[in-house]
Amino acid sequence: MAAAADCRGRRPGDRGSSPAPAGLSSRMGPRRRRASLTATPMDDRPRNLRSMLAEAKDLSELMVDLAYASVCFGHPELATEVRALEERMSDLVHDMRAVCVKAARRPRDAGGMSSVLQVVSAIERIANAAVDIARVVSHRLGIPAELVVSLSVAEEVSHRAQVAEGSEMAHRPVGALELPVAAGTRIMAIRRGRHWITGVAGDDVLMPGDALFMRGSPDSIPRIRELAGDGAWVPPAAPVESSISDLDRAADLLVEMKNLSEVSVDLAYSALVLNDPGLAAQVRQLEARLDDGHDQLELWVLRAAAGHADPAPLRGLLHISKAAEDLGDQACQMVWLVEKGEDVHPILEIALGDSDEVVVDYPVAAGAAVEGRSLGELGLNIEPGFTVLTILRGERYLYRPRGPAVLQAGDEVIASGPEEGRGAFAALLGWTLERDPESGTDELSPRAGLLGARA
Repeated sequence: MAAAADCRGRRPGDRGSSPAPAGLSSRMGPRRRRASLTATPMDDRPRNLRSMLAEAKDLSELMVDLAYASVCFGHPELATEVRALEERMSDLVHDMRAVCVKAARRPRDAGGMSSVLQVVSAIERIANAAVDIARVVSHRLGIPAELVVSLSVAEEVSHRAQVAEGSEMAHRPVGALELPVAAGTRIMAIRRGRHWITGVAGDDVLMPGDALFMRGSPDSIPRIRELAGDGAWVPPAAPVESSISDLDRAADLLVEMKNLSEVSVDLAYSALVLNDPGLAAQVRQLEARLDDGHDQLELWVLRAAAGHADPAPLRGLLHISKAAEDLGDQACQMVWLVEKGEDVHPILEIALGDSDEVVVDYPVAAGAAVEGRSLGELGLNIEPGFTVLTILRGERYLYRPRGPAVLQAGDEVIASGPEEGRGAFAALLGWTLERDPESGTDELSPRAGLLGARA
C-alpha cells in the first residue's frame, strides 16, 4: 500500500531533518465519534467489524489507563473496573474472529483478514496486560508505598470520581463544566450502571451515580472530587522511614516503563492508521527499552529481596514491569505489518482512526508562540487539550517529555488530543489548518508574520 506524504512533505519512513514546505499535509484528518460501549447480552452485541474494532481499541486504551491508575492510587475499585471491561473485551474478540473467518471465503481474502486477526490478537493481549497490572491491586500482591507515591505524582494520571446528587456536576452537560480549563483534566469515559460511554462529547449530560474516568494533572483531583461531590481526596503518603534501600532508582525506572509502554501503544495505533514505517520503527525501539528496563528491574528486586525478611512488597514490581514489557511486545506485533510492508486491510485504517481523539505530527515553526517555552508553562494538556507523546529533535526522540522540556524551532511534536482542538494546537506551533477541497484532507500553512514558511 502506497503511503501518502506526511505533514513534513516526506514519505512516512523518511525521518530526516529536511525542512517542511508550505502547505504541509496534516498527519491525520478528523475522526468521527464512536458509539458508546454498552454491556449488552451476547446476541445483541454489534456484528459490524469496523465498529467492533473501534470499540476494542477504545477498551484496550481505557483498560491500560485504569490499570495503571489503580496502582498509582492503590484503588481496588479501579482494578475491579478493569476486570469488568475484560469481559466485554473477551466478547468482542470472539465476535471479531468469527466475522473474520466468515469473511475470508476465498483464498485472495485470506491475506487481508490475516492482518485484521493479528491486530485483534494484539489488542486482546494489551487488555490482558492491563488486567495483569490491575491484579497487583486486586490480589494485594504488594508494592512499596514509596513507589505508589512516585507513580501518583506523574504529570498526568487517571482517576475515578462518582457524581453525587446535588453536586455541581449533576444534571449538567460536560461542555458547560469546562474541565480542561477549570481543573486541568478531561473525561475519558463514563460508566452509567452497566453502560459505558466513550468519546464523551460536550453535550453529554452527567447524571447522579455516573462514574467518571478522567485523565489530567494530579493537582486536579481534589477539585474534581469537590465538583462531583465525591468526598475529600487523601493522596498516597510515603512512610516516614523507607524499608527498602535504593527505592528512588526503582521508582524512576518503573515510572519510565509505564510511560514508555503507554506511548508504544499510542504510536502503534497511529502507525497502523498512517501506514507510517517511521512510527513503526520508534515502536520497535521502545520495545527494546522496555525489555532492558524489565531486566534491570528484575535484578534490582532480587538484590533488594536478599536484604529483607519479607520480600512480599516487591512482588508487585515484577508483575507491573512484566506487564509493561508485554504492552511493548504487543505494540510491536501491530506495527510488524507496517514494518514488513504487508497488506493492511483498509478496515483497520478506518476503524482504528475512527476516534474522538487524533494523533498529529506538527513541526514547530520559527517564531511560533511555543518556541522557547516549556511544556509546563504552556499547559497544552489543559488548553487545547493535547498531550505531547514524543518530540523529534534532529535524529533524537524524547518520549513523554516532562514539564521542564522546552520546545525549539524545528522540533517535530507528536501529540494526541481532541479533534476540535487541532486547529488551536497547530496555531500555537505556528501553522494554520486549511482544508484541501480536492483531497478533503487538512493541510498546514505558515501563519502570517512567522518564519515558518520554507522553500
